[in-house]
Amino acid sequence: MQLLLIEDDTAIAQALMAALQLQCFGVYHAATVAAADLAVEAFNFDIVILDLGLPDGDGINLLRRWRAAGLLLPVLILSARDNTADKVLGLQQGADDYLLKPFEFAELLARLHSLLRRSAGKASAMLQYGRLQFDPSAMQVYLHKQPVNLTQRELRLLSKFMYSPRQIFTTAQLEIAMSGHDTELESNALNVHIYHLRRKLGADVIDTVRGLGYRLGAGLSTDNTVQPV
Repeated sequence: MQLLLIEDDTAIAQALMAALQLQCFGVYHAATVAAADLAVEAFNFDIVILDLGLPDGDGINLLRRWRAAGLLLPVLILSARDNTADKVLGLQQGADDYLLKPFEFAELLARLHSLLRRSAGKASAMLQYGRLQFDPSAMQVYLHKQPVNLTQRELRLLSKFMYSPRQIFTTAQLEIAMSGHDTELESNALNVHIYHLRRKLGADVIDTVRGLGYRLGAGLSTDNTVQPV
């Protein structure tokens, strides 16, 4: 999952980036309103963490402008503003959740996964697609209900498919999902990781759509839908 972190406090941003990357999020950091605007124009994100007190503007105004422009991705406000009026205003202007600083990382992570499930139209924490099960909060994949050990990049890649099983992803989208926005991959890295997923989970786990990209294997499920467990 690709996450945009909008936070001007360097220490908080660095700590969050490190912790989220360990949970297999690809994180792009923006410290200003201007940088955040450029990021959403350049990249496709799955979710946003938004601080309100930014050096070149207020996060509420940024959020209001994004929603007016039709930007629908889920936004979690992470702020020290703790009065009820600020919380109500943030939610009224389009935030999907509001978490106060200081915070426990476990709670932040749980809220992020909850927003991602809701945005994908899924109520259950565990996703199932045919013989595959995926627990996003634990970043654990099961094959026929047996745990399968995947590398961090393999987990990032598979989670991209599991949240959107009907979607065809381009090579560029999958490379960003694997390694984030600031890391260059070897020229054949995507092919190598798809090969390893097919070896561990079955040759039909990922379909190659010639000329377009890749999608989750249609043969995994007879109805091609992700079901809650």
